[in-house]
Amino acid sequence: MYQIMSADEAVRMIHDGDCICVNSFVGIENPVELHEALYRRYKETRSPRRLTMVSSGGFGVWDENRNAESYIREGAVDRIICGHFGAMLSTKKLVLEDRFEAYNLPLGCISHAIRAQAGGIPGALSKVGLDIFVDPRKEGPGINRISKDTSFIQHVEVDGEEFLYYKLPKLTVALIKGTAADRKGNISFDDMYMSGDALSIAQAVKANHGRVIVQVDRLVHMPPRPRNAIIPGCLIDAIVVQEPEQRDQAYNALAGNIDVPFEEWAQWSEKLDSLTAARREVNTAGKIIGKRAAAELHVDDIVNIGIGIPEMVSRYARKNGMLDHITLTVESGGIGGFPASGTAFGAMIGAASVYDMANQFDLYDNGGLNICFMGALEVDGQGNVNAHRGSGAYAGIGGFANITSRTPTVVFCLTFNTKGLEVTQKKGVVTVVRDGSIPKFVKEVKSISFSGKQAVANGQRVLYVTERCVFELTKYGLKLTEIYPGVDPDRDVLAHLPFDVFV
Repeated sequence: MYQIMSADEAVRMIHDGDCICVNSFVGIENPVELHEALYRRYKETRSPRRLTMVSSGGFGVWDENRNAESYIREGAVDRIICGHFGAMLSTKKLVLEDRFEAYNLPLGCISHAIRAQAGGIPGALSKVGLDIFVDPRKEGPGINRISKDTSFIQHVEVDGEEFLYYKLPKLTVALIKGTAADRKGNISFDDMYMSGDALSIAQAVKANHGRVIVQVDRLVHMPPRPRNAIIPGCLIDAIVVQEPEQRDQAYNALAGNIDVPFEEWAQWSEKLDSLTAARREVNTAGKIIGKRAAAELHVDDIVNIGIGIPEMVSRYARKNGMLDHITLTVESGGIGGFPASGTAFGAMIGAASVYDMANQFDLYDNGGLNICFMGALEVDGQGNVNAHRGSGAYAGIGGFANITSRTPTVVFCLTFNTKGLEVTQKKGVVTVVRDGSIPKFVKEVKSISFSGKQAVANGQRVLYVTERCVFELTKYGLKLTEIYPGVDPDRDVLAHLPFDVFV
């Protein structure tokens, strides 16, 4: 039977050596008060220690002194297994300093492994990850030099087919954020941007005889409609009530509390950009790439658009009228709306549906998307892409591997080079004024996020759209298929490539 208690009382249920699973996504829907209480306890008692943290989507709030950052930094955590570290500003730096073990698995594969554990199955099979960095025949999921545990991913064969088998340690504590708890302890997520893996996490932890702790905004007397209760009260051990911070009206739109018709998506998106610091100076190169990439959209496409340059695709889809004829999706479970960016990434304006994250990755993993638009840090001559690991920086693979592994058409949106690149376009004519000093097309990528070999074997159509040209993946490597007006193929393209391409 659940008990209502303070956050400080609730975190006393966490013991040394526990494996804590956090339901959150990048920087949204974190049970912040539970993390803060855990830090207060650790600061005072130096316990709990030797913790393992698991999260499919990451658990930061874009502030290195809030949420879990402080107790991780001070030594409470021995191991982190996470899909994305982007919003964990302090933690992602400490990973590269070998301060604790850290493992990066594809976001959807963690989500499915949690769901498997909820059903009493040790792990989950997936085609996602074959021949990229997480494959144990390549690098494996360990990020730093001390992360050598090989138990999380195994290469296996079933009925003559190759799979990766993803397995997590037994989850013993759940930290979850919900909207309200009724008098029976049932948890609803009405004002939340997503429910994520909440139900699966609670089921898995209870199957392992652990403790489920939920932070909510309020208590309500009457139970919600049965379909609105995501977690039944019988799975809950502790409920912590923490009044939420006041939200701007734009944030309420993301929770679906305000009906946002299609015609107002752009207006609400601009409001959110101003609040989340997502507004960026859009340069000419990004505009050229976004416009060309958007030409690949077709009526009734189901689509995922990545962050950064790919976000320009949605702008041009809106301009050419295509946005009203496609269905956008976001990894956290939203479908049929317009994805937010910046610190609200993972939420959607005007979503038609928001379901469990594992279900969204079922769609991605089975090729349910028609097309996706992704960014890239590096591309090599075999079409391999590095999108997760830069020089001295680490954000993680996130949902990238799941999204690109089976989608019939994959469009990578990237500048030809970076740091100092200057491009102009007048009346459709592109001029490369100055090349950047850092190449994006390299002899060998630092780490493989996307396998050209697997894409060819899967029969996927893969494009690499830049501000001056377009490449397409073939079984022999990259083929130069388009040169934009004003671009000299020898001077502006071929002279800068460290590998041969087909023309």
